[in-house]
Amino acid sequence: MKNKLIVVLSILSIGLMQCKDTTKTTKEIVEETVEITEMEKNENEWEILFDGTSLDQWRGYLAEDMYPEWVIEDGNLAFTPGGGSNKDIISKDQFTNFILSIEWKVSEGGNSGIFWGVHEDDKYPEAYMTGPEIQVLDNERHPDSFVANGTHKAGSLYDMIGCPPELINPAGEWNLCVIEINHDTNEAKVSINDTQVMTFPLHGEKWDEMIANSKFTAWEEFGKYRTGHIALQDHGDKVWYRNIKVKEL
Repeated sequence: MKNKLIVVLSILSIGLMQCKDTTKTTKEIVEETVEITEMEKNENEWEILFDGTSLDQWRGYLAEDMYPEWVIEDGNLAFTPGGGSNKDIISKDQFTNFILSIEWKVSEGGNSGIFWGVHEDDKYPEAYMTGPEIQVLDNERHPDSFVANGTHKAGSLYDMIGCPPELINPAGEWNLCVIEINHDTNEAKVSINDTQVMTFPLHGEKWDEMIANSKFTAWEEFGKYRTGHIALQDHGDKVWYRNIKVKEL
């Protein structure tokens, strides 16, 4: 009888240990699931503007549809110059406070640009007339690279703040640009290839001073719109973009 009792107690003990281990494992699984869910939630905050398969998030500036010069080429958003000019494209949605992540590469001697805060109006035939620009450029060959104290080089806040040229990959190679715009904190941040290159105000005295010292000093509505389109520029040269996404702040 004593031996039977010992066996029963042993079985119960093993069973309790197994239950304890199962409970612990279940808790760990729940915690891991919550962590993965949070990661997915954070990732899902990004709105995909271009994933290599669709142009549905874009249209031509001052147009209802995409200009035919912009196409999907090997999974990239590619611009090939054709007839005419002024074929900038804009996001269908408008944004105020956001983070934009976008990759670009440019042809030899090429030029393009990434804009935000673009206000669409017939009196402004191109996006750069209202939207500040992060320059897209072949630094080695394009003439813009050698003027304006470096503020026309790739990665620069065009004509206002220069980007160190050593951070830019050459023509034909991809560059990652991340632009953070926050009007609530009155701060913008720009990173190129995972290195933050500049911060600057978006309105107020310091912003006005930057404008006054640039080519935009007499442009009445340049940089005035806190809500606007994201735009990509037709500058008459072959250029590619990919992995375009935006996260609203």
